[in-house]
Amino acid sequence: MRIVSLLPAATEIARALGLAEHLVGISHECDGPPPVPGLPRLTQPALPGGLPTAEIDRRVREAARAGRPLYALDTTLLRRLRPDLVLTQSLCGVCAVAAGAVHAALAGTGARVLELAPRRLADVLEAVRAVGEAAGVAARAGALAAALRRRIEAVRQRSARAASRPRVAFLEWLDPPYAAGHWNPELVALAGGREVLGEAGAPSRRVTWDEIAAAAPEVLLVACCGMAPAEAAPELERLARDPRWQALPAVRAGRVHLLDGARLFTRPGPGLVEGLERLAALLHPAPSEAGAAEAGAP
Repeated sequence: MRIVSLLPAATEIARALGLAEHLVGISHECDGPPPVPGLPRLTQPALPGGLPTAEIDRRVREAARAGRPLYALDTTLLRRLRPDLVLTQSLCGVCAVAAGAVHAALAGTGARVLELAPRRLADVLEAVRAVGEAAGVAARAGALAAALRRRIEAVRQRSARAASRPRVAFLEWLDPPYAAGHWNPELVALAGGREVLGEAGAPSRRVTWDEIAAAAPEVLLVACCGMAPAEAAPELERLARDPRWQALPAVRAGRVHLLDGARLFTRPGPGLVEGLERLAALLHPAPSEAGAAEAGAP
């Protein structure tokens, strides 16, 4: 079995299923965990790195209007790798190479293309099953999905005992602000919060600062799509000087959390369950954790 993964979440699933030795090619964004070895990279982004979030948003919108792809696929290398199975996605045109380009590149090769398009947490577990079945490790995939379900249920049961459910705004982008969608509002609910801007199963959506203010979130979660915290931190620092930001209840209460969007929240793989566990600890910390936070501990 020779597997190409053009999606970081699919690479995460494949490695969690013990299929690392079958990977022969990956996307430019596939970075683990655990770290991905030196496999051929089959995609490249059209946008340069290091742009502010406002400029990224502007260029993405401009490319969409002009019908320009955001990623280039090395079709020659893809065919040369002779994959039996190619893992890609059909959920978001901004997140990865378009599935249509993959199908066109592999026409006549006999390779199977598996498109993943999860919108809810249950869909992510189904994606685990689908990858396992396509790769011939269905039993292993069933065991992994069951283990993930047990962790999810453990969080749900703990959160159900919480005395309150704080109002939560989960922002997936800062300039302009986007309310997180798909599985993230569901994660907030499972962790014991009430998402006030996003809708479970629906795409993330652009919101205004007036909407955010009217929602009066008691907790603000910031996990920029595809960004590590170090990349998003300068944007958050600039925003912290804005009076609209300073007036939010969550900011006044010191309950703003910059999270690892790329690793824990924007990729629909097993890492989402770790993200859920992290959210539950933030929304309803144990007494020792709450005391440490009040004392200024990281």
